[in-house]
Amino acid sequence: MYAGSEAYTAYGTTAPDRTGQAQAFDVIGGRYDEAFPHKEGQIGAGARLVAGLPPGARVLDVGCGTGLPTARGLVEAGLTVTGVDLSEGMLELARKNVPGATFLRHDLAALRAEGPDGLGHFDGITCFFTLLMLPRAEIPYALRQFRTLLRPGGLLALSMVEADLDDAEIPFLGQSIRVSGFLRDELRQIVRDAGFEITDEDTLSYAPARADAPPEHQLFLNCRRT
Repeated sequence: MYAGSEAYTAYGTTAPDRTGQAQAFDVIGGRYDEAFPHKEGQIGAGARLVAGLPPGARVLDVGCGTGLPTARGLVEAGLTVTGVDLSEGMLELARKNVPGATFLRHDLAALRAEGPDGLGHFDGITCFFTLLMLPRAEIPYALRQFRTLLRPGGLLALSMVEADLDDAEIPFLGQSIRVSGFLRDELRQIVRDAGFEITDEDTLSYAPARADAPPEHQLFLNCRRT
């Protein structure tokens, strides 16, 4: 069971077991960056978030992966960065890649500001391609939790792959993972319903560098907590 599972009582169900997802990314490791070497959309959304924050602002990178490029870029911009991920293998890489940030093992849907495992409050949150790992029913809940982690007026940079999927099993870089997605109008509405104003948006068609990772349409939203 994942870190912070007791916090799921607020969701009204027992904590889901995402062991298989974490193990898959433990195995994938640095091959993720090899398959997705060009991350212009992610870099651009991160830069827009940085531009709206004061020096030294506290930022949470949800689903930090290897720490590249997001956590590293945030640290280089002079921000105070905490990265969280469920994969210990990814966290080990992130700690090596970005020694200037703090990295912790947490499930993204069980993040809390207060309590024994509380992370405190943040000025900004980045969450790039991480909500994909949740069933659709959990994504609005996770977004509401992000809102509780943000200070009033705090910023969120978010990305998803546009797809009409709910907890579907797919092959990915030699592993089997489960993913969800929304069409763009649905995603916009879910984000707004969670208490965010969408301040900027970008869409990219992306062809990964490896043939075993399919082409995708990536949606990037920059948001502000209302």
